[in-house]
Amino acid sequence: MGSPMKMTERAQALVRARTSFVHATVVRAQPPTSAHAGDEAILLQDGTIEGFVGGRCAQNSVRKAALGALQSNQSVLLRVLPDGDLQFPEAPGAAVVVNPCLSGGALEIFLEPQVPAPLVYICGATPIADALAEVCALVGFEVQRSSADAETREALVEVTALVIASHGGAEAETIRAALDAGVGYIGLVASRVRGASILHGLGPTESEQARVHTPVGLSIGAKTSAEIAISIVAQVIQAIRVDGLAVTARAAPAAVEVVDPQCGMTVVVGPQTPHLTVGGVDYWFCGAACRSSFAQKTAS
Repeated sequence: MGSPMKMTERAQALVRARTSFVHATVVRAQPPTSAHAGDEAILLQDGTIEGFVGGRCAQNSVRKAALGALQSNQSVLLRVLPDGDLQFPEAPGAAVVVNPCLSGGALEIFLEPQVPAPLVYICGATPIADALAEVCALVGFEVQRSSADAETREALVEVTALVIASHGGAEAETIRAALDAGVGYIGLVASRVRGASILHGLGPTESEQARVHTPVGLSIGAKTSAEIAISIVAQVIQAIRVDGLAVTARAAPAAVEVVDPQCGMTVVVGPQTPHLTVGGVDYWFCGAACRSSFAQKTAS
């Protein structure tokens, strides 16, 4: 069981590394349970649980709900109940899971997904680039800046939005690198004529061209560097909130789901998931009791 300070430090490290995770906190524990109110854990995308929010029977339910919270990026109050226990009713923002492995008691766990902030990569050392960095920081975007003549595809892998505000240089090469890296929003600070000329020289496909914005920013009549920066950030927000632009996190191994051969429950495979190899075949279980029962059955 990790201390609150260690959990906080671990969470901060994951945020710095742009790694998605779920922070789980036990807010209510009804005896008999091994967890207590205030216990907490961090759940990673591969199903790993760091900390403690219940025994093995509860862990599988928590893993599955946490992966769902990460996918939807919505917090959820998870209620884990033993079979037939309805003392925690369904409610808006809450999910009820009946876990037949529990010997009794019930848990109420708050699952809060933590996904990286949008990463905006700004090319250039111009007044617009400076103002853009300030506005991005104001709305909580992570900012990375570069004054290099051209960016590589590898440098842009985790970038949500790229804005080129260099007023010249290797703009076409940087746009191509961003397209190849899968960046969903690419903005070029340029006049309509110059921007169209650069795009024409690149020869992008129709889907690629839809990701490039030039002139960049919402049409609000912006004139000053600060106003242009605001129009660009507003367009990025629109792309994320309205158009569904994905915020890229650091790639992590995907969780694997299997079926417990003893009770039929869906189990998320993680480092702590009970496991057994029989006749060269691997099996995973919701808890130690199912593993023991299956081992006895296959041995007879």
